Amino acid sequence: MSGVKSFSSSNVNHILLLSSANIRPFTQRNWYLCTMNVLVVTATKEELSIALDNHLVSGVGMVSTAIAVTNALKSMRYDLVINAGVAGSFNRSLELGDVVEVNEDYLSELGAQDGSRFLTPEEMNLEMKNRVQMPKRTQLKSARGITVNTVHGDELSIMKIVHRLNPQVESMEGAACMLACQEANVPCVQIRSISNYVEKRNKSKWDMTKAITNLNKELQNFISTL
Repeated sequence: MSGVKSFSSSNVNHILLLSSANIRPFTQRNWYLCTMNVLVVTATKEELSIALDNHLVSGVGMVSTAIAVTNALKSMRYDLVINAGVAGSFNRSLELGDVVEVNEDYLSELGAQDGSRFLTPEEMNLEMKNRVQMPKRTQLKSARGITVNTVHGDELSIMKIVHRLNPQVESMEGAACMLACQEANVPCVQIRSISNYVEKRNKSKWDMTKAITNLNKELQNFISTL
């Protein structure tokens, strides 16, 4: 709990409020003030269940995320941005509900097709940021991610992306948030909980409830260490 102090709800400033049922009974109406100014970004409101004051719902997709995060970072100075959400996993050794920290993420679709070959921005001599890395900040497993406009659901496209980049997880927002933070010189942590495997789309095999529950547990644990 280093860096976290207990306050009554009547005398806290607008920084970051986290109601913690694990630390004190929620019925006591206590809140916990993180001494860092932290912004938590999720694509949808449903992905966050703990009470946070600084919570940005960016919308789904990399364009809306990049715009929303950039605007937020222009309006206030933050010490840290946490991009939290669910993800699909290419890696079957990760179980549904496992939570990972994505330290390396790619805009995997940014490039060009040359027949059956994919050309990266570097191969086209174009200065486009299609890869971002951030230092590891949590005790979670590290994962390599890709950020896409169209999630994979076809065996051939899955085989191609695994061969080219060997990602472990995919999302529709991660790299966009990380790049927006990098441009603003604000540290960013991407935390993802596995809701499904990357395969032909079959929502009956997904476990969103478990993924979101575990995501919020790990998010709360991480914030309590700041």
